[in-house]
Amino acid sequence: MTRYLVLVLLTAMTAIGAEEVSRTSSTANPNTLVTFNKDVLPILENNCQSCHRPGGIGPMSLLTYETTRPWAKAIKTAVVSKKMPPWFADSHYGDFRNAPKLTATDIKTLVAWADSGSSEGAAADKTSAAPQWKDGWRIKPDIVVSMPQEYRVGAKGEGEIKEFFIESPFSEDTWVSSIEIRPGDPSVVHHAIVQILEGTVVRANVSTQGPNGAVVTSTSGVTTAAVVNEKAAAVAALQSRAIAVSDARFAVVGQGGGAYSDIIARNFERQTGVGAFMAMEAVYAPGTQPLDFRYTDSAKLIPGGKPIRLEVHYTPNGKVTMDKTMVGFTLAKAPAKRQFVIMAPEHLVDIRKPIPAGAANYETIGELTFTRDADLAWFMPHMHLRGKDMSYRLIFPDGREQTVLKANYNFHWQLGYELEKPIKVTKGTRMVVTAHHDNSANNSLNPAPDQTVSWGEMTSSEMMLPWFGVIVDRDAKPEMIAQYKPGDLDGPFPMPPAQMKKLIASPAPPPLK
Repeated sequence: MTRYLVLVLLTAMTAIGAEEVSRTSSTANPNTLVTFNKDVLPILENNCQSCHRPGGIGPMSLLTYETTRPWAKAIKTAVVSKKMPPWFADSHYGDFRNAPKLTATDIKTLVAWADSGSSEGAAADKTSAAPQWKDGWRIKPDIVVSMPQEYRVGAKGEGEIKEFFIESPFSEDTWVSSIEIRPGDPSVVHHAIVQILEGTVVRANVSTQGPNGAVVTSTSGVTTAAVVNEKAAAVAALQSRAIAVSDARFAVVGQGGGAYSDIIARNFERQTGVGAFMAMEAVYAPGTQPLDFRYTDSAKLIPGGKPIRLEVHYTPNGKVTMDKTMVGFTLAKAPAKRQFVIMAPEHLVDIRKPIPAGAANYETIGELTFTRDADLAWFMPHMHLRGKDMSYRLIFPDGREQTVLKANYNFHWQLGYELEKPIKVTKGTRMVVTAHHDNSANNSLNPAPDQTVSWGEMTSSEMMLPWFGVIVDRDAKPEMIAQYKPGDLDGPFPMPPAQMKKLIASPAPPPLK
């Protein structure tokens, strides 16, 4: 009886296996053959080409059969393992409009194409509505500006933060519906930030990290630059002196807009007791999608005649290259009633405590409170090589709690997460951000698991920057939307008092209003 049952079971399994083989093999039939032009190309257009195209962050172009065919097996492996398209948000928290749309059926199609010879198919099968990447842009910009000239990035070194000032193309206040930062050479651009400045001409500065780990800042000549307010004026005063900072302790600061501006931000925080926000109109990091404000029925107001500050963090990749980063804007069709504001708290966590060597799950927590009603729409965690994960949790005034994002972190694909439907937060709502870093040997990106890690701007250091976007009334400023108490207000300043006194001889920043 047992033999009989085993025989029946084996027969059934054989039949099922034969059916599966037949089902898979049927793709080899000319009538059902999966081809690039008919079956694969539409999937790539909808899911892959925004990154995998000339000038994109993807390592190969997937626009044509000729460029895609050599990668057929690699594509199969990537989609089956869910490594591509990149997406790191926990599906249990939040619905995101920019989540990948690659379906199980799409994956089967890509696998079948790789397994059946990767045929091209008939040219007539190509879709007539293929996306057109205008000169490599993901948006269709109405206005494009760029760095004044190419910048040479060396083959080696820890990296440098360079700022460029660009004359504004806007003669009057202008509402824009999207902004895209497009690096000339994405392989060496760690991040780029766009800011709109006011004021007078100053000198640009470059921040680099020397052999001893100290941040060194030097001037690079007069440019068409500007300063925002008294705080930024102090930055300009420091830059004009071309002071090289050699104190190694200075390397533990710098989460935000450059080494000197971090000193001023800390000075501002000491005098007010309130955490500083860095103003950002747009941000780029590897894998980041450009923000399109139209889906939130909002826009950004770009002041007319104000210079554009473009900050670019360069990380050498082993070969000398040139970069000329550009910024594209699309114009809103009408003035917006509400504006999109990127919130970038500079010191939400205590940055004075280094991450211990070997720590596999080092936790940092920061909290801020909304001081006015807003619609929460977008998140972008930013860390460095040891970044592991970050979560955003809301605690409403009535005691309700809601985790709105919980995402793993990947240094090579620093994604932004756009909520399908913005979340209304009322005045008094708290946002708690929790992050973890992996400074152990289990982290394949960790360059030195046997060393403690300080907090700073260079890639070899670490960051915990929980950027997020809100929609508010058109006159709102970041410091009017939320407030927080910065970490370690009473701890040692990032440089010796005597040196601090020498560097900063500026009036107290204006109080928050």
